[in-house]
Amino acid sequence: MSDAPRIVIRRKRREHAAHHGGAWKIAYADYVTAMMAFFLVMWLVALIPRESLGEMAEYFRMPLMDAIRGGETINDSTSVIPGQSPSVIPNKNPMPARPANQESDQRDTQRLQNLKTQLEALIDTDPVLRQFRPQLLLDMTPEGLRIQIVDQQNRPMFQIGSAVVQPYMRTILRELGPLFNQISNSVTISGHTDAQQYARGERSYSNWELSADRANAARQELVAGGMEEGKVKRILGLSSTVNLIKDDPNAAVNRRISLVVLNQRTERRIDEENATGDLSVDAQGNVAEAVENSMGAADAEKSVGSESLERN
Repeated sequence: MSDAPRIVIRRKRREHAAHHGGAWKIAYADYVTAMMAFFLVMWLVALIPRESLGEMAEYFRMPLMDAIRGGETINDSTSVIPGQSPSVIPNKNPMPARPANQESDQRDTQRLQNLKTQLEALIDTDPVLRQFRPQLLLDMTPEGLRIQIVDQQNRPMFQIGSAVVQPYMRTILRELGPLFNQISNSVTISGHTDAQQYARGERSYSNWELSADRANAARQELVAGGMEEGKVKRILGLSSTVNLIKDDPNAAVNRRISLVVLNQRTERRIDEENATGDLSVDAQGNVAEAVENSMGAADAEKSVGSESLERN
């Protein structure tokens, strides 16, 4: 047994390679990111119009030019990234811009429509106004709610050829006055006459003066009835230039008073028209200086004239 050969079994142990770390993963991630950025740039360039490519190339050629000459502010820029240049990629599906005052105008129109409904109900229920229903015309116009008080052949609103208000016309205006205080909208008052001329013609008191005086008389009665004085935006005398019946310029219904409760859009337009006529501070100073100079010149002429009289 001892002379038997000894069998020795040697087993080789497999040794694992040394750990290489994750540096290759970082390099691969950088490569993928760079490729993604490259294809993204290529896609964006394909969307840019040909005429805008030169501007974009100029920007990347001299990127500090905006810093030197001053670019747009954050609020002025249309870029998604604050402080960057405006995007040159066109918006192929722009959202329709909604007017800022559209909702306000709709609410304003609804208020005027409600006032019209209230006036119609008042005319139908009030025993005093009901008898004048044929002389009251209500309609909606682009300027706002229009209320027209027209003449009848046997029931004129004013004394013939004057601005003296008849008693029933005074009643109508004083009944309507307080209703205008329920909304903040302003009112314009227009006076209209027929085409019959005064005996002296247009050179003296004419239909122009008469229509303006009647419009102002209507304003006075509205204020006497309770309407706030500041509600009136304009008073117009239109003579016989705007007739209800154009084929018969002498018809009685052409003699009327037109009250328009203005919508906000018309009020803004009137305010803008008035603003364009305002003098600036410099202009006011120039006018005042011119007036002072003219007064000084007039005083100088008077003094020279008095001295010449004394010498003579």
